[in-house]
Amino acid sequence: MKKIVASSLLLVSLITSNLSIAEDYEVIQVYTQDELNALVRDNKHLQRVKADDCQLVQDIEAHALKIKEPSFVYLWGDMLAWGICVDRNAKLGMHYIHEAANKGLLAAIEQLGRYYNNGTLVIQDKDKAIRYFREAALLGHLKAKISYIKLLNQGYGSPYDYEEAYHALYNTVFESKKTKAEAKLQLVKLETKMPEYAIKNARRSNQF
Repeated sequence: MKKIVASSLLLVSLITSNLSIAEDYEVIQVYTQDELNALVRDNKHLQRVKADDCQLVQDIEAHALKIKEPSFVYLWGDMLAWGICVDRNAKLGMHYIHEAANKGLLAAIEQLGRYYNNGTLVIQDKDKAIRYFREAALLGHLKAKISYIKLLNQGYGSPYDYEEAYHALYNTVFESKKTKAEAKLQLVKLETKMPEYAIKNARRSNQF
């Protein structure tokens, strides 16, 4: 009888201990597509992975390599490129960032533009940068729109691209006053390179 009571008390003690540990240990759920897209948009995806104590590495890898969701492919590539929660492999990381870009993920396309523009992880190549910025800009990526016009203002690209670049940025809806002011500054600079009729055409509304 004493052995049974002792065993019961031990079992209760173990259960209580395990429950206490479970309460202290926060289980992190893998990000939803919308959540990850928002993190990527704000460039906080790597920061979030580190903040989650690297608990989701296997889940992220599975979503990237098995399910092949573009935003997770991009996240996995960025983690590899910078050694966030995994052994660093910049070459493989860039491979996955390119793969995400080929799948149409605007954040990946824009990031490739920034990398070639700044010479980050790759040899600086303004011509490649402007091609990536143009692609992302014309598909609606705000940062790419501004970066695209900045390079045009610096003399890169073609004058034939001025009108479409101006149109894309001019007809943007801005949530940030700072970003809006920066956009206006770049548009004013580009106007000095454009004939009046081209500016007029570029300012046409997207609404019909």
